Amino acid sequence: MDHFYVLKFNRRRRFVTVGAMILFVAGIFLLQSNFTLWGNASEDVAFTKGSAEEPNIALTFNISWGDEKVHDILETLKDENVKATFFLSGEWAERHPAIIEKITEDGHEIGMLGYRYKSYLDQDIEEVRRDLFHAQEVFGKLGFEDMKLLRTPSGHFNEEVLDLAKSMGFEVVHWNVSPNDWDKPVTEEIVDEVMKNTTNGDIILLHASDSATRTAPALETILPGLKNKGLEFVPISELISQAHAEIEIIE
Repeated sequence: MDHFYVLKFNRRRRFVTVGAMILFVAGIFLLQSNFTLWGNASEDVAFTKGSAEEPNIALTFNISWGDEKVHDILETLKDENVKATFFLSGEWAERHPAIIEKITEDGHEIGMLGYRYKSYLDQDIEEVRRDLFHAQEVFGKLGFEDMKLLRTPSGHFNEEVLDLAKSMGFEVVHWNVSPNDWDKPVTEEIVDEVMKNTTNGDIILLHASDSATRTAPALETILPGLKNKGLEFVPISELISQAHAEIEIIE
C-alpha cells in the first residue's frame, strides 16, 4: 500500500487521533487488498484478484466436457503467444489425456475442478473430500502429482469447503471478470464485457468446453485488445506469487 501519514498533534489529543487514524488506514487496506476474502478472516481465502499496482492479468479456462472447441482456443492462444491456466475436471481429464498433453506442451498451466463437475454446496463435506481425493489420484496418474490450484465446480464454496481445501494444500482460485461465454452466441458481447471490465490484477473466466461456441472467435479480438491496453498475461501461479510477495512487504 502506498499510503503514508505524518502525524503532528499536541500531547493531549495524540492517542485519540492516532487510534482513529489506525481504523481509517485499516479500512483502506481492506478496500484495496489484493485478495477478496471468503471464509475465516485472513486464514481461509479464495484468490480472486492479483495486484492492482501491476499490469498483469490471468486468463483462465474451465473444461468439464467436450473435446472440440478447445483446439481452436489453443491455436488462438499460440498465435498471440499468450499463456493461460486451464482448470479441468478429473472426470474430463482421465478421458482426454492427449488434449492435456497438448495444453502442457503449449506452455499452459493446469489446475483442477475436482473430479465430478457438481456443486460442492450440493454435497456434504465428506463427499467433497472424496471428490477431491479422487481428482488428486486422477491427476497424479496423468503426471500432476503436486496439483495445488483448485477451482470449485461452478465457483461454489463456503467456509467449510475452504477449510477442507486449505487442509489438503490447495489454493482456491475464483475470478472477477466473467462474460458467461458459454451462454453467449454473439461474439461481440463476450468481447465487450471482457474489454470493458478487465484491468490490473484481474482473473478472467472463460470456457473451453464445447458449450463455448464463440470463445475462440472472441479471443481473436480480446487478446490483442488487452495487450493494447498495456496488460500482460501471466499464469495464475505467477499472479498469486506476486500478490503474496507484496503482502509480505507490506507486513
